[in-house]
Amino acid sequence: QGQLVEYGGGLVQAGGSLRLSCLAAVRTFTSYSIGWFRQAPDKEREFVAAISWNGGATHYADSVKGRFTISRENAKNTVYVQMNNLKPEDTAVYYCAAAYRNDPLTASLYDYWGQGIQVTVSS
Repeated sequence: QGQLVEYGGGLVQAGGSLRLSCLAAVRTFTSYSIGWFRQAPDKEREFVAAISWNGGATHYADSVKGRFTISRENAKNTVYVQMNNLKPEDTAVYYCAAAYRNDPLTASLYDYWGQGIQVTVSS
């Protein structure tokens, strides 16, 4: 069993920055890849970024490349996503998810999910 909690959401103006954190209560954090997804109103959940359990390789959606940076701090069971130059189209509920010894980019392949946190970018 695992639990994930997201922190750091809120309201920011376009061009601003936010850092989201994902605290994962899992038995062996270093065995989990962590992904971030987002869902805007009336849209499907979409992949944002992920960081691998094995070597820390990172993956990004094209829409956030160059603006978002994902990182992990294993000693704190935490993954961060630094979001810079935010745009109104980044407005969504952001979810973190954990996948055991896997590096999926597809939501259905993740084992545990957080409850989500709102990010709103005003124009």
